[in-house]
Amino acid sequence: MANVVQRIETGRQPPPAFRYYDLVMAAFVAILLLSNIIGAAKPSYVTLPGGTEWSFGAGVLFFPISYIIGDILTEVYGYARARRVIWTGFAALAFMAVMAWVVVALPPAAGWNGQEAYELVFGNSWRIVLASMAAFWAGEFANSFVLARMKVWTRGKALWARTIGSTVVGQGLDSLIFYPLAFWGLAGWPVELIWQVVLSQWLIKTAWEALLTPVTYLAIGALKRREGVDVYDTGTDFSPFARSRRDCRPGAA
Repeated sequence: MANVVQRIETGRQPPPAFRYYDLVMAAFVAILLLSNIIGAAKPSYVTLPGGTEWSFGAGVLFFPISYIIGDILTEVYGYARARRVIWTGFAALAFMAVMAWVVVALPPAAGWNGQEAYELVFGNSWRIVLASMAAFWAGEFANSFVLARMKVWTRGKALWARTIGSTVVGQGLDSLIFYPLAFWGLAGWPVELIWQVVLSQWLIKTAWEALLTPVTYLAIGALKRREGVDVYDTGTDFSPFARSRRDCRPGAA
């Protein structure tokens, strides 16, 4: 385990190799795919005091973990490496959508009676698929950009403000894009329900981020010590389409 954390500012020399980056990437992609498969299209509700039912998307219980991992990626490894992970997740979502479409479209074997249930679970329309991918792309890049820029502005202080602030922006965009694009005008999704779910998703995801701040601190601190680096995006091209910079400048710890 490395005991010294070296400050790295993007812009000069080749970056060090990392031991845990691929594992964090795998966790990010796994949670992203499972959240989209299992919970994206199901609205649920909680009963508020007074008997009012407040609706929310069921996937909100686990999907925010991907944003927490996104925060960890950007904070520890920098925006350029987080960008690679976001594009990897985007590609995985695209493959999942194509695979689901092909498997659902294949004719069922004689005697198998599960086609209707299979279509119900995995037969999302391309409208939902595209809405999910657009929301993920915009939300994750916004989340990573805000956190990286705030880290430079705050000189690495107030991690809680960076993680929560980036989530407010990223998750807000994600919810605002996904639900109107996916469900506007569909039966069972009146306009007031869509906006109620958008608002509840935004609030719940941000609350999750705030509640899990101690866990985020522990994970980031442990990774920085084990990797021996603390990356600052002072010379990074923040375009989502830029090639990852292969240079960085070691600075004072």
